[in-house]
Amino acid sequence: MNKAYPMAMVKTPGKVEFEDRPVSEPDAGQVLIKTKAVSICGSDVHTFKGKHPFAPLPAALGHELSGEIIRIGDHVDRLKIGDRVVLEPVITCGHCDFCQKGDYNLCVNISFHHRRGQGAFIPYFVAEENRVFKLPDNITFEEGALVEPLAVAVHAVKKAGIHLGDRVAVFGAGAIGLMILVLARLQGAAVYAADVQRSRLEKAEDFGASGVFNNSGGTAVEEIIRCAGGLGVDVSFEAVGLQATLVQALQVLKKRGRAIVAGLNSQPEVTIPSNIFVQKEISLSGTQGYCRDFQTALGLLENGDVDLSRFVTHTLPVDSLQEGFEMLTRADNDALKVVIVFD
Repeated sequence: MNKAYPMAMVKTPGKVEFEDRPVSEPDAGQVLIKTKAVSICGSDVHTFKGKHPFAPLPAALGHELSGEIIRIGDHVDRLKIGDRVVLEPVITCGHCDFCQKGDYNLCVNISFHHRRGQGAFIPYFVAEENRVFKLPDNITFEEGALVEPLAVAVHAVKKAGIHLGDRVAVFGAGAIGLMILVLARLQGAAVYAADVQRSRLEKAEDFGASGVFNNSGGTAVEEIIRCAGGLGVDVSFEAVGLQATLVQALQVLKKRGRAIVAGLNSQPEVTIPSNIFVQKEISLSGTQGYCRDFQTALGLLENGDVDLSRFVTHTLPVDSLQEGFEMLTRADNDALKVVIVFD
């Protein structure tokens, strides 16, 4: 191997560029993956716009990757050449207090491959064996590229502690919001979805939402509370990344309700009503990535509990990557997940 291959970068906001990057043979404990499919993530879109709070330009793109192992390094014993796999793109130190306790998603030195210059939009990818997992036989590579966001949703729903019969509100019916909707329903909850795009609300209906609400006029809170019996919901998720929807996620809660922030906000500071925490004894929590959640996500897929094919709205070849990003940044876009396929 030890050759250079074109990798997608953003150096100027709104423009995808390909730059040759070397790909080496896998070291001990590593595998070399031939890329088959990569999904465009919402955080990739932030980077494309030059607005990602943790990825200043120039930056590599892509981390939702599936592929096939074509080389293995020494001491790799769980995986073999020919395995169909998905990547968990997190990089942790393994030594800090959080890593030692098993909470590696909170690693004080946490990073991701694309933030260290190895984006996933490249024909070959080197990864640590312990961050690569076999795809179930019933899952395609295109679907496999969505395991990473599914793991994000799994972690968020676990964090929320949803119980049978709970009422849940999801603000933002993009991919993560809809995956949260599906998983919350699996927990036995009635789920209400709010968004400003009609196509996404239609998707939420298709995925079994108990009610969908157009939030363009900011009236979703009152409508959801009314549908939830007048008291509010037990759990809410903010899956947009805006101050307005964060405030709404708090307002829609019943007393002692729990709000989970899953959306990445490009603004470093927001303002929220503080007295509501005292008046209603509500809580607000963040959810960071995933921690042993790929295994749960893959189990759900193997059992047929989640159908990722329903989230894939567009597939494009890698030379149409610019088109894929432009599609996702248009105000009137109806794309949910755009998956880039490699030969």
